Amino acid sequence: MHRVASYVKGEWIGPGRAARPVTSAVTGEVIAEVGHDGLDFAGMLAHARTVGGPALRAMSFHDRARMLKALALHLNARKEELYEISYDTGATRRDHAFDIDGGIGTLFVYASKGRRELPDGHVLLDGGIEELGRSGSFKGQHVYVPLRGVAVHINAYNFPVWGMLEKLAPSLLAGVPSVVKPATASAYVTGACVRMMIDSGILPEGALQLVTGSLGPTLELLGPQDVVSFTGSAETARMLRRTPNLLDNAVRFTAEQDSLNASILGPDAAPGTPEFDLFVKEVVREMTVKAGQKCTAIRRIIAPEPHVGAVIEAIRARLAKVVVGDPRAEGVTMGALISAEQKADVLGKAALIGSEAARVFGDPESFTPFGSNTANGAFLPPMLFHCADPDAARTLHETEAFGPVSTVMGYRDLSHAFDIANRGGGSLVASVITHDPEVARAAVEEIGAWHGRLYFNDRDSMAEATGHGAPMPHMTHGGPGRAGGGEELGGIRGVKHFMQRVAVQGSPDLLTRVSNRWVPGAREFEGPTHPFRRRFGELRIGETLHTPARQITLEDIEHFARFTGDTFYAHMDEEAARRNPFFPGRVAHGYLLISFAAGLFVDPDEGPVLANTGLDNLRFMKPVSPGDSIAVTLTVKEKKKRNDDYGEVRWHVRLANQHDETVAEYELLTMVAI
Repeated sequence: MHRVASYVKGEWIGPGRAARPVTSAVTGEVIAEVGHDGLDFAGMLAHARTVGGPALRAMSFHDRARMLKALALHLNARKEELYEISYDTGATRRDHAFDIDGGIGTLFVYASKGRRELPDGHVLLDGGIEELGRSGSFKGQHVYVPLRGVAVHINAYNFPVWGMLEKLAPSLLAGVPSVVKPATASAYVTGACVRMMIDSGILPEGALQLVTGSLGPTLELLGPQDVVSFTGSAETARMLRRTPNLLDNAVRFTAEQDSLNASILGPDAAPGTPEFDLFVKEVVREMTVKAGQKCTAIRRIIAPEPHVGAVIEAIRARLAKVVVGDPRAEGVTMGALISAEQKADVLGKAALIGSEAARVFGDPESFTPFGSNTANGAFLPPMLFHCADPDAARTLHETEAFGPVSTVMGYRDLSHAFDIANRGGGSLVASVITHDPEVARAAVEEIGAWHGRLYFNDRDSMAEATGHGAPMPHMTHGGPGRAGGGEELGGIRGVKHFMQRVAVQGSPDLLTRVSNRWVPGAREFEGPTHPFRRRFGELRIGETLHTPARQITLEDIEHFARFTGDTFYAHMDEEAARRNPFFPGRVAHGYLLISFAAGLFVDPDEGPVLANTGLDNLRFMKPVSPGDSIAVTLTVKEKKKRNDDYGEVRWHVRLANQHDETVAEYELLTMVAI
């Protein structure tokens, strides 16, 4: 018996007399008690705002990224414990890979992205500098800063670990504390995972709290700095959105809800092709993983009319090999739905679908699950339907049976296929299995507006493709219309949902201090020695080296042309170069200028600079003719510590001619020893 406690204000509060019993999806026996007799909800939010928030904001993005990695490693070492608990949700070991391993993997991805893509500071820059004045003394920069509130995560039952961690990772990386509210039916799994994270001591106090059972008046206590992130049914989302306090205070609300996802078999993917077999495999996987209880599962199977019969037969043949039963039993490939209530709901929705389509596989009346003690479990067989007239159907395009239920329908041409897909009214994902790039292009143009993600797969990508129903933390997870109109995940985009974008205007010196990144026009100063002789920790933003000038001769240009083989006419033919509207005559190669620039600023001796790792934003602004001179201004623009041994230094490099006119500009990246 799991007595699932809440974790509020640094204390575990066990379930009270009002706790609800939770049954095993496999046996139907009561295995948990979830709920409480009342919590200090106002105190919980205050604890997050006054304790958790300041502690997280005191950490840099990189500190928080390291925290996420530590959490991921801690959970990864204990995932077998979570597997064992999770079997009672009806999940097989294969399902654990989607939920538990997927959640841990999401932590790893955000930890990596935080270190690679975010600054080692507290302000995230958005876009480049905007010039707001003529002289360059007044500029603008958009930045993101963490919200000063709390993120309330309301999660669905089907992914008790991944569903929590996909929201938690970006909110913690943003620097915003979280309150997690899991679905009651699987809260015992979420509770075990949260306890592992709290016991690890990795998280600062107040960064994470857990409410098992009712949220009480929480939504009425939120303000404009808070965020509600919801996953569940459209009906519940509508009810929550209408909370007067959320509307009055413009509380951010993002929802991921019902989705009638479709998969389209391309007209080129005839029986016998690798794409046809791939299509069938994807459909069956999406029908059976988590017993079809996935917000991204394929609900509508759209195939060319001539191939509908072959598609049905191929899917039926694969479904016939699926073994449904106790997920702990050897050989079982599909487990149970989460509860008897959910089983009844799926049967009711399947009956609605059956009013417009014929069932061609899976009879719940004659079905017997595999394993002992499963008679009272929430098991259903995979059920496949065929709709002969998808144009006349209505309920089929509006009803999601959240279980192992999917419907095959035929299309006349691509335009018809796209119309059927869009009739879902907005989905999290649509997949198109095709080897024809033109089909993919047309799909993006015609159905992209109605789907949060488009997944294409064929013989070339099938070995590495992650699957129709596998949202990746790097990419947007969400969708328009029926799917809720929100976004979860999406790389650093997901982090920004918990931050405020603010326009900062001021002088170059002010913007440099705010952004911790040197802005052209800001103060420059010389260091005590050549900057390449100084270690990472010794270099300061704005530190600048001014080099002597070097004259560019015609001999330099011709030697470079012969040496490199770049004999483009603008460098070698005076008359041809003069006819070019961009040049006054023969000019120096751009890469010659860059090479000479390096010769002017590089210190040749062994020192802290370990490697040149690249150039960014290279621009050539003005041609350099024979007889012109160039000098370099090298400025420390930005610093990012990579590990305990070295950090990345971004240098602003300006090449100017004898008239102090900028002829080229770029950013140099080097690794410098700590």
